Amino acid sequence: MRAARLIKMVLLLQSRPTMTASELARELEVSERTVTRDAQALSEAGVPVYAERGRAGGYRLVGGYRTRLTGLGRGEAEALFLSGVPGALREMGLEDVASAARLKVSAALLPSLRDAPRAAAQRFHLDAPAWFREPAAPALLPLIADAVWDDRCVSARYRRGESEVARELEPYGLVLKAGVWYLCARVRGTASGAAAEEVAVAAEKGAGVFRTYRIDRFVGAEALKDRFSRDEDFDLPGFWGAQAERFARSILRSEVVLRLSPAGVRALPHAVDPVAARDALGCAVRPDADGWVTLTLRVESQEVAHTQLRALGPEAEVVSPAALRERFAAEAARLTALYGAPGE
Repeated sequence: MRAARLIKMVLLLQSRPTMTASELARELEVSERTVTRDAQALSEAGVPVYAERGRAGGYRLVGGYRTRLTGLGRGEAEALFLSGVPGALREMGLEDVASAARLKVSAALLPSLRDAPRAAAQRFHLDAPAWFREPAAPALLPLIADAVWDDRCVSARYRRGESEVARELEPYGLVLKAGVWYLCARVRGTASGAAAEEVAVAAEKGAGVFRTYRIDRFVGAEALKDRFSRDEDFDLPGFWGAQAERFARSILRSEVVLRLSPAGVRALPHAVDPVAARDALGCAVRPDADGWVTLTLRVESQEVAHTQLRALGPEAEVVSPAALRERFAAEAARLTALYGAPGE
């Protein structure tokens, strides 16, 4: 533990001209007294740490000293590519690894480039969770993340409706979508020479099939000793994109026939599911003499359609189903009663 802290102290001093004891204490998460002792230990070990007293004083390395401890480890290099999503790193338990990687990169940069990390951080920031949601990291996420990095199989139990299901999974990748973590994994198959009934059970469980799981629905998980060999043809972004679109289509079980004004056509993708809007607009008939378009929109339910289409106001007319049209007509009558007819 102390050795790692001393290395971090050297890298910090190498990446900045001078640091005060309080700055080092804050970065190293120790007391200023510990910083003093660590600086003395480094000096005794031959690292030329110099302490400048006074108001503008602090610690610095003498004579352009450069450590050779800047080589990135595999985990640090991998985590570095995620350093733009600090919240995700924290939730996966990789924040310390990424911090060490950034320090090593900063220490290896030329003095003229050492402000690059801060300049980038001041210009770009990714805030992944959706609005009006309190992000909560699943308790099992760090364990799952370790298994993903290590290509290690996982035995998991998760909620499916009112029941629990157990599976052995090959965890291929993690996806953070609107603040929700998902695992893309392949269900493990059976060993060669397995009995016929074991093969049947494995087939029933979807052995060999890639599936997507919400990690917050896992109720238990354990990393196994077995490692799996990755399918090199597996493309995580492509798989996720296909799964997301398939899911979006699968929940659109009802249809609504609409007439839309030109403004309604433009607003439709912002009011309803974008996949449904794209499909509907792609099959719409030609505009009528007034520029209105008639189309068939797939929706999750009439209840959901009512909530979504409200946003279009008078730019949309529900043609069918009759029950939904009557509901909008009743609401229009109530609004007229509240506000009065134009000119009244």
